[in-house]
Amino acid sequence: MIFSQWPSQRVQLAAGAALCAALMGAALYLQHGLRLEPCPLCIFQRLFVIALGVVMLVAAVHDPHGVGRKVYGALVLVLGVLGVAVAGRHVWLQHLPADQVPECGPGLEYMLDAFPLSETLSMVFRGSGECAEVQWTFLGASIPEWTLINFVGFAAFGVYLLVTRRPTTGGR
Repeated sequence: MIFSQWPSQRVQLAAGAALCAALMGAALYLQHGLRLEPCPLCIFQRLFVIALGVVMLVAAVHDPHGVGRKVYGALVLVLGVLGVAVAGRHVWLQHLPADQVPECGPGLEYMLDAFPLSETLSMVFRGSGECAEVQWTFLGASIPEWTLINFVGFAAFGVYLLVTRRPTTGGR
């Protein structure tokens, strides 16, 4: 099988966790080094990256078989799809014509203090003008576009964990 030439499951999961750490490192550099303030949608994307990193790190340590592999695969898939939804919404806001961009709203910290969680989430996902602003690009793609690409990859990795069987090795 073609997958038999790939690195072990533990290495793949550790690489996924390392990628999440690198994404968070890049986000923190952009925020603190380049002084680019994250909008509420950026913050939610960061939460999904952190959650994915934690799940993949725990899975790498656990190195599951059978049902455990499927559980971790499902978690990675769900978190990846949720990340795709948030990043996709963010990219959509960035591509709106200027006259259709929502007005800027309050910051996330204020919303969490002043409104119930359900209303805060609703306000965040409606987006605001600050979410539509493209502050930085690399190779022509904005931060949310790069994040969207990564979330699609994570979701695909979750599918891979769900549909493939881990090769059995000698003592296990």
